Amino acid sequence: MKVAFLTAITVPLLVAAHKPHVLPRQATSSATPSPASAASAPPAAATPSASGSVLPTFAYSLAATNPTAAPLSLISSGTLTSQTLALSTTEAAGAVPTYFSNAPPLPDLSTVLPASYPTLDKTPPTDSPEVLAWIAEVNASGIAIPNIAPTVAGGCPTNAAAVADTSRCWWTCGGCVRDTDVTTCPDKLTWGLTHDDGPAPFTPNLLAYLAQVNLTTTFFNVGSRVISYPNTLRDEYMSGNQVAVHTWSHPFMTTLTNEEIIAELGWTKKVIKDVLGVTPLYWRPPYGDIDDRVRAIGQAMNLIPVMWTRLSATVTFDTGDFNIAGGTDSPSEVLYNWQNIVSNASTIDTGFIVLEHDLFLQSVEIATGYILPAALANNPPLKIEPVITCLHKTFNEAYIETNPNATNPIPNSGNNSSSSTTSGGGAQASGSSGSGSGSAASKTNGAVSNSGLFTAVGFVALVFVSSLNLLL
Repeated sequence: MKVAFLTAITVPLLVAAHKPHVLPRQATSSATPSPASAASAPPAAATPSASGSVLPTFAYSLAATNPTAAPLSLISSGTLTSQTLALSTTEAAGAVPTYFSNAPPLPDLSTVLPASYPTLDKTPPTDSPEVLAWIAEVNASGIAIPNIAPTVAGGCPTNAAAVADTSRCWWTCGGCVRDTDVTTCPDKLTWGLTHDDGPAPFTPNLLAYLAQVNLTTTFFNVGSRVISYPNTLRDEYMSGNQVAVHTWSHPFMTTLTNEEIIAELGWTKKVIKDVLGVTPLYWRPPYGDIDDRVRAIGQAMNLIPVMWTRLSATVTFDTGDFNIAGGTDSPSEVLYNWQNIVSNASTIDTGFIVLEHDLFLQSVEIATGYILPAALANNPPLKIEPVITCLHKTFNEAYIETNPNATNPIPNSGNNSSSSTTSGGGAQASGSSGSGSGSAASKTNGAVSNSGLFTAVGFVALVFVSSLNLLL
């Protein structure tokens, strides 16, 4: 790792590969820093956006970078070319993780057939036997589901009545959270590391770097990606990372009916258990879109929501990394966001959770080349760990099958808080969202033939981005 102070550099013309977001995937991540905190060199030349307009450029400083990092001039929409790395190992059926106890053995992947699951990247039907059974379980859980109407597409501007109804505690429009929402780590300067939207072709690149620097993270996985890349999910899990739920098709959850929410969560829980043998107890709503109705359904399905830290309507701990691939944020803006996240983290008495992604190569490269090396060199030091351990819990408490129920009651045990806090008033909050044990076989990311949007793993980010509009 080389230690230096970097400033923003020129980013060349990029080729737009997909439409702009209807709503931005994340809220701005930090307040404007004082002039003294910005890098002293002049800002970079402007970066063209996906629409052809010029993106603003930002000055920033970093304490360290990865000496093998891709140049920032290449980390922009459609210009970065890289190969996906092989997984560290392909785990055999029967292997068990060594970093926590009493985990069941890995299932046989030959029984995980894509035809047995819903269509990828679409909200599953609500009349299947599986979903009907999950609906019955929710109804029998004893958790009261609030009678809150679904929102309509378009966010805060198209849902004036919902925005005005603060009793629904809608995070997207107002930043309301309940005591049951995980938004920070309890210890100051502890970073609950998270990555959303995988597993994906470049997740192995992130895993390789994490292993190199002895870090682990919490992966919030999309069910449709799990069925596409089961061996990547197994490598996440077996190498010491926390695996959690990020829905089946990545929708705005408050726009769905109760039954559709159950289908999104149920199928994702099921496919993760079918691949790993364990069922996550934690989840993250895509785009952070949650209200009391969605919370209650999640609780009835034994899921604890994990958000990201938010200090106000305009100060959220979100790097904006996802937007590089879309051509709406430049790499310099993402690193500027990160600089301000670290600055803001020093002002609060708790730790923090940051929104990052592993879906696109650009997000992985900015993390492994710049953000994580800078975090590891931060002064004062940051403690970087998965959400489950930052909460002073063990990995056993991350999954239903290994959870010690006597000391860590599962969410639908009746412990439901009704208190809430709100940050940012009525402004819109947007958002996306060591080697394993066992026998090593051929090193492959394990993509199955029926892999939906990820049928072919392109080595050029432009190709990869253009095939993924459904998730934007």
